[in-house]
Amino acid sequence: MPRYRLTIEYDGGPFTGWQSQAGGTSVQDVLERAVAIINGSHSMVYGAGRTDAGVHALAQVAHVDLAKAWDPFKLRNALNGNMRERPVSVLDAEEVPDDFHARFSATRRYYLYRILNRRSTPALDRGKVWWLPVDLDSDAMHAAAQHLVGKHDFTTFRAAQCQANSPVKTLDRFEVARYGELIEVRADARSFLHNQVRSMVGSLRLVGEGKWSPADMKHTLDAADRTACGPVAPPDGLYLLRVGYSSAEK
Repeated sequence: MPRYRLTIEYDGGPFTGWQSQAGGTSVQDVLERAVAIINGSHSMVYGAGRTDAGVHALAQVAHVDLAKAWDPFKLRNALNGNMRERPVSVLDAEEVPDDFHARFSATRRYYLYRILNRRSTPALDRGKVWWLPVDLDSDAMHAAAQHLVGKHDFTTFRAAQCQANSPVKTLDRFEVARYGELIEVRADARSFLHNQVRSMVGSLRLVGEGKWSPADMKHTLDAADRTACGPVAPPDGLYLLRVGYSSAEK
């Protein structure tokens, strides 16, 4: 059975997340239904990142095994044709070796969190940003973020239901930059804990509002205590930007 790598864009708002689960429709469900139509039978679609409900993706990566070989261009178009009613789009398809695995072959994941920092509510970006009308100090937020870069015990920023074997992760990049009314937070790592990015961004908000100093972020990290975390940021502003598959990729 030939294996195909899919690059996928989606609006996470209508979904229960990437992964199939009881009580709602996931992105995985939509893709697997589209695959079943062209494949003649069910075939599981494996994703690189299990994004939560409401989290978006600009270039999620997945793989699927099909019953027959497909021209990648026709495969992409056929899948998209069966998902027209859903905000999910296959951007690219390519045949890959059998040992490629969207999740386990990945060497880095890149996330973006968008904060709209203005008094007026969002109209075009509703559901796509975290709207915060109180002025935020993005420079202080960036300084605070640097305390989290590197290898640490991220228990403070780990959801209670996280299934990772260890809270220790290496955060390769965590940067905050302002572009007018928009504040962008970028986080890169090989892998993340459940809710880690949203938890870190929620704590950065407290720094931006002046309720915490940048140094307080280090104290919060060192506490290794979930109760020390700030309020978790909503999923609206979080995007899986892309997934890396080269150990040399930066």
